[in-house]
Amino acid sequence: MTDQKNTTGKDNVLDGKRLYYSFLAGAFNVFENQKMLNKINVFPVPDADTGTNLASTFRSIVENTAPSNNIKHTSVAIADAALTGARGNSGIIIAQFLYGMSNELEDQAEITVQSFADATMKAVNYAYQAIANPVEGTIITVLREWAEFIYDVKDKYESFEHLMQESLVKARESLAKTPEKLKILAKSNVVDAGAQGFVIFLEGINQIFEKENVKKILSFKATNVEQDASIFEEHEEGEFRFCTEALISLHQTNKEDVKSFLSNMGDSLVMAGPETRMRIHIHTNEPEVVFAHLADVSTVLYQKVDDMVKQNDVAHRRKHDIALVVDSTCDLPKEIIDHHQINVIPLNVFFGESQFLDRLTITQDKFFDLLKTSDVYPTSAQPGIKDISNTLNYLSTHYESIIALHISSVLSGTFSNSKKAAESITHDNKNKHIVVLDSKQTSAAFGLIALRIARAIEKGMTHDEIIAKSQEWIGKSKIYVGARSLESFVKGGRVSPAKGFIGSLLNAKPIISIDENGKAALLDRAFSYKGSLQKTLNHVRKYMGDNKVWGYSIVHARDPETADWYAKEVEAITGLKPEYIMEVSPVLAISAGLGAVGVALMME
Repeated sequence: MTDQKNTTGKDNVLDGKRLYYSFLAGAFNVFENQKMLNKINVFPVPDADTGTNLASTFRSIVENTAPSNNIKHTSVAIADAALTGARGNSGIIIAQFLYGMSNELEDQAEITVQSFADATMKAVNYAYQAIANPVEGTIITVLREWAEFIYDVKDKYESFEHLMQESLVKARESLAKTPEKLKILAKSNVVDAGAQGFVIFLEGINQIFEKENVKKILSFKATNVEQDASIFEEHEEGEFRFCTEALISLHQTNKEDVKSFLSNMGDSLVMAGPETRMRIHIHTNEPEVVFAHLADVSTVLYQKVDDMVKQNDVAHRRKHDIALVVDSTCDLPKEIIDHHQINVIPLNVFFGESQFLDRLTITQDKFFDLLKTSDVYPTSAQPGIKDISNTLNYLSTHYESIIALHISSVLSGTFSNSKKAAESITHDNKNKHIVVLDSKQTSAAFGLIALRIARAIEKGMTHDEIIAKSQEWIGKSKIYVGARSLESFVKGGRVSPAKGFIGSLLNAKPIISIDENGKAALLDRAFSYKGSLQKTLNHVRKYMGDNKVWGYSIVHARDPETADWYAKEVEAITGLKPEYIMEVSPVLAISAGLGAVGVALMME
């Protein structure tokens, strides 16, 4: 190899600002190529989200890091942002590598090639330690061979530009050999997606070392474009269904004890960062068990669960070109959601400091158990803009258009957050078509609207035709909820304390509905349980009038007997069987309370 000495100029040292701008350049290159990375993702499971996950990881760095002249300070900020925003197997491995770098760099303004090489080599060990069962032929191999090359030639190069150019050649060579090390890659005729993402990141860094165009780099913060790629064949699914991630702070045990527990819960286990702010990734079939344990031994700062079977369907077996997205307050049975390939964004459920994802990390059984034993009454919160954005971004790489339907904007900020996420995505990418709708409903009425849209998609209606009809369907939907008392509605914030106090004095059995503006309203009340059933049924009859019913559904909170009674009564009136009967989601049970039953209808 030719000696590349260059003893003058700033290229001989790396300071905090130069590190920061190089990360922006590398991140932008990942953003540009995320669709292609999704397409070639076959390991550890073909869930087609490696590009989305890496983009999310680097997006967190871009959005949450500011440049500092001191390279140690910048490195620590980058590592902290990466750990906070890391997603997916590859994203968390990179976050752990960056955490290792930040630990190993000395506290100084700038470093030489030799210091960089030493820190890089040591950081690789951090990355390997984070992975329960490292698999060669993946991102970890390319990361290691790239770092080893830099370490081996550290005395031959003083110029960072030459070092990065030559090390990129080595990384590309290592990437090309990944199919030789991993059979599934060779079988699918692709390289490892995570490793490809890392090489793409390095290519972006090389561009900035060559051009030093800071103005262009700063524009990367508002950019999120993609390139097209060929669609690869469908791949076999793994043993475990849910890609489960958490950001935690341990307080009652140590890292090894958590690792021991999680090792028996699934595979693809990665644990990155210090115990005070640790990122966890695991593939499991029981995310609710994983988070129940984590809640006992740590403070769960963030959690995410992706259904990899559904992701594989989206990538390789999608039935239509229009994606339908709802939130977890849309009460629809799992079999309907799976059949129509509906994508569900969970709301958050809190019992004190313990956070859960509605229907994913807390089931109805767990919710009602906690409701009996917890010292605090549960609360709920809408999903964050970033979580919604990740879902919409991922789907937009596979579908021609997206329809996102949400709980009434009066009842939750979910619609508002989804609207902001969609506007941000479509602003950066004019070719993406996302429409966000306010259902002005919740629970089973929301479910009927979603079901009608899903069937319209199935029948081949166009995106614009469905949007045009959706307001009509929303206006023809209604729900009536009979509850045992007003207590839960008061605690859940849906009814004022004054009304609740009066209702409790009178032992009132409230009948709640949603008005035309999407606001929960105390429609009526009865003074006995049987009276409540009859009054609710009377409101159902009145709403139907002489109109034809398109369909109806029934939800309940631990009261299947009453739900069945309503089904028989409404069937006798309409001659139709219910579209479905199901238990209400935990996040809605916070307001409805134990024993509540709801009847929802949609007119033709």
